[in-house]
Amino acid sequence: MNKLELLRTFVRVTELSSFTRAGESLGLPRSTVSEHVQALEELLGARLLQRTTRKVQATQDGRVLYERSKDLLSHMEELEGLFRQDEAQLAGRVRVDMPNVMARELILPRLPEFMDQHPLIEMEISSTDRQVDLLAEGFDCVLRVGAQPDQSVVARLLFSMPMINCASRTYLERYGVPQTLDDLADHHLVHYVRPLGSRSPGFEYVQGNKVHRVPMAGRVTVNSTDAYRAACVGGFGLTQVPALGILDLLASGELVSVLPDYPAPALDVSLLYAGQRHLPLRVRVFMDWLAATLQFAFNAGLTTAAAQGTHRGSNHETPALPE
Repeated sequence: MNKLELLRTFVRVTELSSFTRAGESLGLPRSTVSEHVQALEELLGARLLQRTTRKVQATQDGRVLYERSKDLLSHMEELEGLFRQDEAQLAGRVRVDMPNVMARELILPRLPEFMDQHPLIEMEISSTDRQVDLLAEGFDCVLRVGAQPDQSVVARLLFSMPMINCASRTYLERYGVPQTLDDLADHHLVHYVRPLGSRSPGFEYVQGNKVHRVPMAGRVTVNSTDAYRAACVGGFGLTQVPALGILDLLASGELVSVLPDYPAPALDVSLLYAGQRHLPLRVRVFMDWLAATLQFAFNAGLTTAAAQGTHRGSNHETPALPE
């Protein structure tokens, strides 16, 4: 049996603390994963994993082997990559997580062109608004908006999305259009938190290179971008969102921009990947395609926003509301 394959299986089980998830990541049945680990233990004459009903943990010998093995496998993949830069290497599974809205609106509609170019690549796409653990959950890369990663992963910054304050016309007809920060005392904010139960920072704005916060009342709290958008359209209060995500609603008049002098901090959009692993060519090619696809959509959105006058800088005019 190939010793490198045994080591590769062992490393993935150790990283994911699960035979089942390791098998899903490697495209192997759980029984095969178990056989690989057992064969490696017999080969080395040492117990490498401590199995319980809840999780799998490396023994002391297993931790030593894991640290040595992951470096060895990374170097082997790097060596193979030096001599296998052809299309034959562009095969296998790419596992990625991304925000639901980006998956639905930007990535999946354009994914067929990537799949047609690389017919031997298979995609596993997780689309959630939660902050997944790239290493523990076995993702090759993660598209993340906002939160900065920890030191165990590498972040490839793609761009920063400008923010806009907005509300529905029905809400503004009922409560009036806020002209100053003092007016926020008479308004509601749709609160967005992850996870539910955590505290909302309130209305955030950037002034003088510093982020300020104004606590605000609000009757609705959500934890997904789809619900956040729907709550705003439904007239539950003010929201602070990436301008490029609501261009259609601004153009149709369903949502109206308010307080343009007090934008929230821009949101960074980054691609995350494990720094200690050599990235397979298929993953690097997908990441490059994903970055180019998002950059094109971002630039197109900026052009549309400029044409609509969404980013006009300071603007103290009261939005025109229907009588």
